[in-house]
Amino acid sequence: MKTFLKIILLFTIVLGLGACSSSSPESEANTKNLAPSFELLDLEGNKQNLADYAGQKVYIKFWASWCSICLSGMEELNTLAGEETDFEVLTVVSPGSNAEKSSESFTKWFKGFPNAENITVLLDEGGTFFDEYGVLGYPTSVYISSDGTLVKSQTGHFSNEEIKKSFETIQ
Repeated sequence: MKTFLKIILLFTIVLGLGACSSSSPESEANTKNLAPSFELLDLEGNKQNLADYAGQKVYIKFWASWCSICLSGMEELNTLAGEETDFEVLTVVSPGSNAEKSSESFTKWFKGFPNAENITVLLDEGGTFFDEYGVLGYPTSVYISSDGTLVKSQTGHFSNEEIKKSFETIQ
């Protein structure tokens, strides 16, 4: 009987805590989730800021050189980055973090990578922005609206058509 009362008490506490922490859909919809700002170097050593793309929609793909799914989608991503779209295409890797090569090794490796001439790669040394964007797996796609709102983040490979379709509903 004591065990039964303890279970009911525990259940009541968990239910109460859950009710206190929930938020209504309206309050979530009214809160802007701005994309974390960044300043990263590209492979040529130029600084790139998210602020450089103010007023534009941005697609960011977080990936790793050892990720077979990422690598198999690079040619398709290169095609997307070379097309005229209403969004910018950026990619981010994290040298020295999550088993990624060093910046120097990665840059040398990527310069020999076939069919990647249109892809902008930004280097996130140590993975600070991977953490800020909540990247948990590779590849991760991030969609940012023209007002800087982080609209969605999805893990996995998405075709160019799926990416374009996502941006159709993003301002």
